[in-house]
Amino acid sequence: MSADEPTLSSPSEERLLRAGFRNEPSDDDFVVSSLDDVDARTRVLALRAATRRQLMDVARWTRALDDVNVNVRREALAQLAYQDVSAELFVEIRGALNDDDPLVVDAAVFALGEQHDLDALSAIVVIARGHEDARCREAAVAALGALGDDQGLEAVIAALEDTAPIRRRAIVALSNFEGPDVEAALEKAKTDRDWQVRAAVDQLTKGEPD
Repeated sequence: MSADEPTLSSPSEERLLRAGFRNEPSDDDFVVSSLDDVDARTRVLALRAATRRQLMDVARWTRALDDVNVNVRREALAQLAYQDVSAELFVEIRGALNDDDPLVVDAAVFALGEQHDLDALSAIVVIARGHEDARCREAAVAALGALGDDQGLEAVIAALEDTAPIRRRAIVALSNFEGPDVEAALEKAKTDRDWQVRAAVDQLTKGEPD
């Protein structure tokens, strides 16, 4: 057995990859059954194919969101960011904000921001302000910018005291808000110790009247 063999695609994986990009009705049953395969990678590929083929329903999405494997949960959330989501599924996605895996939380925050789910705003503010993982805080700040609701503004401004990547993300998020608090925050950020933060402010304010 060569060292490369474990990374080679199996025939079923190759079929799932093809199924995502062709419209053969005979593939439907195979794709759906693969959603419950014992192998997590196969379930991820099946999820992608089933999404493209519009075979997912609430029950299948829910199983994927509750999967024991974090990669499947992340993939489900990544796909749901761009799907029509029912009220029932929104509840499931919001539940993922409490996942033990930070990248699942990151994916859930992103999905809710892309879906413009204002019902998740309070929970996203909590993550932006205090999640132990910086990736989650950064995703939450970005989502608050996408939501653009004034109830999230204070948390975005507070993020200007966080790590440099989060401060840069906060500058971008502030582009969706306006008012004296925003202007004051941007003015202060012009002297940030990180040059990329300062550059982001300059880009955002370029062309504005003095």
